[in-house]
Amino acid sequence: MASITDMKDSWNEQKGKLKQKFALLTDNDLLFAAGKKEEMLGKLQLKLGKTKDELYKIIGAL
Repeated sequence: MASITDMKDSWNEQKGKLKQKFALLTDNDLLFAAGKKEEMLGKLQLKLGKTKDELYKIIGAL
């Protein structure tokens, strides 16, 4: 099982790739805080016009 540190490191890497793919995203859009995953996904859905499933596929493909 991944530790919190591993998850943060992994997310930082994915965040960089998402910013490369979608230039309109900011660090604030991709702020990953404990217990706030759904809120972050909601922001991304609105900004990118994607469904939650589409976002999971995009992030999973990074």
